[in-house]
Amino acid sequence: MGGLRPWSHLAFRREAHYLGVGNPIGNLEPAMKITKVDVVLVDVPAIDPPFVWRKNIPGSDGAIVAGWLVIETDAGITGFASVGRGVIFKDYVDRRFRGELIGQDPMMREYLWERMWEMDRIERFPPMLIHVVDVALWDIAAKAANLPVYKLLGGYRESIPAYASTVTYSSISEFLDIASQFIDDGYRAIKLHAFGDAKKDAQLSLALRDHVGPDIALMYDGSAGFDLLDAVYLGHALDEARFEWYEEPMREFSVTAYKWLGERVRVPLLLGEVTDGAHMSAGDFAATGVATALRVSTFLRGGFTGAMRIAHLADAYHLRAEVHGFGLEQAHLCMAIKNNTYYESLVKDNPYTTLDKGIVKVINGSINAPKGPGIGFEVQWAEMGAPKGLEKYLK
Repeated sequence: MGGLRPWSHLAFRREAHYLGVGNPIGNLEPAMKITKVDVVLVDVPAIDPPFVWRKNIPGSDGAIVAGWLVIETDAGITGFASVGRGVIFKDYVDRRFRGELIGQDPMMREYLWERMWEMDRIERFPPMLIHVVDVALWDIAAKAANLPVYKLLGGYRESIPAYASTVTYSSISEFLDIASQFIDDGYRAIKLHAFGDAKKDAQLSLALRDHVGPDIALMYDGSAGFDLLDAVYLGHALDEARFEWYEEPMREFSVTAYKWLGERVRVPLLLGEVTDGAHMSAGDFAATGVATALRVSTFLRGGFTGAMRIAHLADAYHLRAEVHGFGLEQAHLCMAIKNNTYYESLVKDNPYTTLDKGIVKVINGSINAPKGPGIGFEVQWAEMGAPKGLEKYLK
């Protein structure tokens, strides 16, 4: 055996049970099985006060019916994942996902991820739904390992700076006032969701740089509001104002249009936030040479599995993989992905508040790693109360 650790047969089987692998003599008997798949619908009140985005797209939601996916196992471990459109997701679970999942080994995440993509060929799932099963499976796996998800993914850090990501305020002067509030509270980076008017957004960008000085990092998110001509015009202003990145100024269906944009502006482009295809569409943005950084998230890029594929793809080409969105899932990604720079803290109101209501706390401009094991929903619920209907699943 040389220097190898002399594990006993029994010890290996015990480790195998928690890690979800076969036993040493080659049987592929699952370490645990999925026994129940449920969706708990949750009424979520309208955001109050409401906020707005750029022109031509709706603002904050009114009252909605959200949902929680609950996956139970015969090992007594339960995985959770949230979804913003509960009724639609419940229909998919009832017709497709439950039958695929019952009896499966939840540790076979890659296999089950591919099953979701195979079914997408028939159903064409909305991008914000396909990730939900994957998130719940990672919650199970991390709980089985008694680790927070970011460490199971391969932890890289325990804290990271946050940037204040604005909604659309009413005027340039209000944006400047809000920026001062951010800096007073310790933020060292700010991202604009601005008016959706190229000339006015250019004025805002230059005014904001003059207002905050040279040491605050600035970023801009166009929310797909422009054609190529306006995107080029605004890109020149962002370069003059020394913005760190220019995010999704046009719809992402045309990689060629972004190639043309990249040939005409110098400001770095952050791409691949919403287009279908997870790592596959991200690969096209990288292959053209136009993306300086790629977007990752759980909720638009195929869960933790899809996000990590993109992060590793980006790293192979020395590109950053910037995490999009807020909340516990994205905080785990921020801690696991080496080539990510910030956590996105979405802010609204004036005086400002954070949209995640303190689920992930920004302290002096940074966040700390979530507490586990798993994603840490139970830690959150111990402080804030569990969503109605989930109490029976909590032990």
